[in-house]
Amino acid sequence: MDTFKQILISSHSGWRWIVLILLLAAVVKMHMGWKGKKTFVAGDRKLALFAMMAFHLQYLFGWILYLMSDYVQFSSETMSTSILRFFTLEHSLMMTIAFILITMGYSKSKKKDNDTARFKVVAVFYTIALVVVLAGIPWPFREMFANVGIGWF
Repeated sequence: MDTFKQILISSHSGWRWIVLILLLAAVVKMHMGWKGKKTFVAGDRKLALFAMMAFHLQYLFGWILYLMSDYVQFSSETMSTSILRFFTLEHSLMMTIAFILITMGYSKSKKKDNDTARFKVVAVFYTIALVVVLAGIPWPFREMFANVGIGWF
């Protein structure tokens, strides 16, 4: 079980870079398309879709880890211990919000009848989701994670 857990932790930690790159690429491309009043082509739709799919896979890894993690605890100390509170509540809540925003943005874009509206809805929803994701990642430079062994990968 420990080997599976370590593989999952490494996968979740490494896959975040794919998610961040795809989300950032989608945000930039959608903002450029929106502001430049460009045509929403198949490549734009695929970029938004791949960013959503990558995030969905990351989200699945995360929930499996949530059920296995030593840092997820439901006790009287959870809310007063920053690392436990972060993983039990804050990280999972922020990523759930991002999951909803990304899914809604992609879904709503398919229902729009003009290209500018498609670009706009994906740009807005994915940008907000990206900010939430960046705030919710346990970055190794954050003080609370210094002694926990959280790394870049």
